[in-house]
Amino acid sequence: MLKAIFFDLDDTLLWDKKSIKTSFEKTCRFAEQTSGVNCRELEEAVRLEASTLYSSYETYPFTQMIGINPFEGLWGTFDDEGEDFKKMKMLAPAYQQRSWTGGLQRIGIDNPALGNQLAAYFVEARKSSPFVYEETYRVLDRLKPHYQLLLLTNGSPQLQNTKLKITPEIAPYFDHVVISGAFGKGKPDPEIFHYALSKFGYAAEEVLMVGDNLLTDIIGAEQAGIRSVWINREEKAPHETIVPSYEIRHLEDLFPILEEL
Repeated sequence: MLKAIFFDLDDTLLWDKKSIKTSFEKTCRFAEQTSGVNCRELEEAVRLEASTLYSSYETYPFTQMIGINPFEGLWGTFDDEGEDFKKMKMLAPAYQQRSWTGGLQRIGIDNPALGNQLAAYFVEARKSSPFVYEETYRVLDRLKPHYQLLLLTNGSPQLQNTKLKITPEIAPYFDHVVISGAFGKGKPDPEIFHYALSKFGYAAEEVLMVGDNLLTDIIGAEQAGIRSVWINREEKAPHETIVPSYEIRHLEDLFPILEEL
């Protein structure tokens, strides 16, 4: 019998990609207005510069394990416990400034002062750009009376809690929130799924995992013996070896599955 549902956060309940895209658009428009730079070129250049820089730091393997991407690094402060987070906290201000300054240089503009201004602007733009999928609250409202709910998210506790703070309606639906940076390992490591199960004392077959990422949510659940639901809003092609228990296009497609179970 199904007793609990685990949900991923980013791009499952929260539309994180849209938040990042909107934050880039706001910041690049500000750059365009203040200095005449090409908005689209600057976004592409900063995304490339940030990704290149991010992978060059000694903290990169840790961010890969915990699940913190380069664009989260552009607005995170990483006020979290642990040596790796302390290093990230020290690196973050320079990383953010260098990403924007370097992005400007990639399109032929050498203006560190503007780069620093844009780095700060992006942080505020991201905080003011939360997006929740239109069906998220409807689905959680229907589920809450019947199942225990757990949020299982990769990332920095500071960042993930900030996301929950700026969308305050989400957290109250959940009996537990498990964040990889606080646990010490991220999805797809089966240990974090076992830890999440221990919060309820349930067996793997009594739980369902819902997430958008085959390489973290779905394979991790599979390795922990938990049935999985892949929410494939973008209609991505199936993976050769990672096969979810179920595939849906919209969160409300969960309900026929739950009736079947």
